[in-house]
Amino acid sequence: MAKAALAHLAQPGARFELRVTPKSRRNEIREDGSLLRVAVTAAPEDGKANAAVQKLLAKALGVPKSRLELVRGATSRDKLFRLEE
Repeated sequence: MAKAALAHLAQPGARFELRVTPKSRRNEIREDGSLLRVAVTAAPEDGKANAAVQKLLAKALGVPKSRLELVRGATSRDKLFRLEE
């Protein structure tokens, strides 16, 4: 996915529902309706996969990763991130 490919979704307060696949071959984000499917190479241990998802999503949105808050799903494959204002 190209850099800032999801920039059109970067509205303050926006919520992003994700389905995460850890330990993937490559990092990527695909749109699947209102759901974003995210694959990261990081393993789901010690928050590594969550950090990789946050970094990848921030890059795709074109925002600093500090503006993305994990609202729900810290230990689940289904996650909800919110873009802070």
